[in-house]
Amino acid sequence: MSRITQLDPTSSTGKTKQLFDGVQAKLGIVPNLFRVLGNSPAALEGYLNFSGALAGGVLNAKVREQIALAVAEINDCAYCRNAHAYIGSKAGLSEQDIADARQVVATDDRTAAILNLARSIVVQRGELSDTEFKAARAAKLTDAEIVETTANVALNILTNYVNHVAQTVVDFPEVNSGEVEASAEVCATSCGCGH
Repeated sequence: MSRITQLDPTSSTGKTKQLFDGVQAKLGIVPNLFRVLGNSPAALEGYLNFSGALAGGVLNAKVREQIALAVAEINDCAYCRNAHAYIGSKAGLSEQDIADARQVVATDDRTAAILNLARSIVVQRGELSDTEFKAARAAKLTDAEIVETTANVALNILTNYVNHVAQTVVDFPEVNSGEVEASAEVCATSCGCGH
């Protein structure tokens, strides 16, 4: 059970109802994370605006979902891990792409560089070493890609942390637990995040 009320969209009023109606129209549902964020219409609106702005950036939906999966895995956020596995599949990621992203791996070199940068940002709390930054540059990541990777990491940390605090009830199909254990082991040995 969530520690923070998951608001009912049918009985919400004011700004929260307006935001829930927009989410419902776009997604067909109002996921539990949004029901928690709706307790603060400012937080929900901020999240939706930030997410919407990044959707118009240089990183496509697949890459944004791969970043979300990597960040969820590193931060051990079950809600986001399941949500982004589901959303990622709808964005065109294969089961292998999803499993790989959770291990900060991608078959495309550019995406792999973006995921490695995302991992470094999370693990180093944004304090990238010159070596880590030069690796992003060596992969020919543009300034826009570096900034948007950082922004997507921040957006996903927000949702990871809200879910940790609220203990949001997962309302997306669950990812195979064997995959979770395998990727957590890879993460612990490769990124040093300690989980």
